[in-house]
Amino acid sequence: MQGAPPAMVCDSEIAAAAGPAAPPRAPLDARRPGPRWPPPAPGPQSRGEPEAAAGPGGAGEPGAAGPGGAGGRGVHIREFRAAEQEAARRIFYDGIMERVPNTAFRGLRQHPRTQLLYALLAALCFVLSRSLLLTGLVALALLALRYYYSRKVILAYLDCALHSDMADIEQCYMKPPGSCFWVAVLEGNVVGIVAARAHETDNTVELLRMSVDSRFRGKGIAKALGRKVLEFALVHNYSAVVLGTTAVKVAAHKLYESLGFRHMGSSDHYVLPGMTLSLAERLFFQVRYHRYRLQLREE
Repeated sequence: MQGAPPAMVCDSEIAAAAGPAAPPRAPLDARRPGPRWPPPAPGPQSRGEPEAAAGPGGAGEPGAAGPGGAGGRGVHIREFRAAEQEAARRIFYDGIMERVPNTAFRGLRQHPRTQLLYALLAALCFVLSRSLLLTGLVALALLALRYYYSRKVILAYLDCALHSDMADIEQCYMKPPGSCFWVAVLEGNVVGIVAARAHETDNTVELLRMSVDSRFRGKGIAKALGRKVLEFALVHNYSAVVLGTTAVKVAAHKLYESLGFRHMGSSDHYVLPGMTLSLAERLFFQVRYHRYRLQLREE
């Protein structure tokens, strides 16, 4: 996603690869609206499966896809059906929740100024108290606050997403022209998801909402989902696929690059949907927003 972060419905993500150009856009078939979010207990298709992200996040497993399928054996990628609303939302939810510890702890390495501030606070505590125990407790308290605020903001983001486009996938992605939503299915169970949304102003397709059940990563499913979005962009004659991500894991970024995406820049001032921008949030929650672009053809 390019320049300033593009307008999104509570953020986006993920991957694609290049191929030959193709004919003009064709409108998608209209389908019935899907059901609303049921109680949070895991269903038979998605027993508490954590995910390799998508919004703020991405999935990061390499692999190749066979014709009409995914990289993993027996995995089939097809368009979303209304009955799969619960499974798709559960995979999305679990994947985003994985970002809580990643953002709180691993993500701290991306923000040296915050590291310096925490070090100064710990040093000040030692100078005033001359107690190693108290200084250690202060350091632990700072990390605990990072976890608390990461969880708070990410839950607010999820609430936004689950009450906007992910509240009715059928209505938001399967009916409008230029949009679509796919699922990766293994033995009748949904194990991965991805969406595409066109931006007519610059003739691009945004890849978003990619998530893969953590139990099925490393099988090429993320790559196959990304390629499905690329195929969609080619068939409908779009010029590029774009994505934005706040993913912390290096594997996610390597996936995008392996698919042909170019890193277009990053920002530490991205406002994640759900953020209040309070002083406490600024001190204990930071994300770095990365923009990627895969050019399919020149305009």
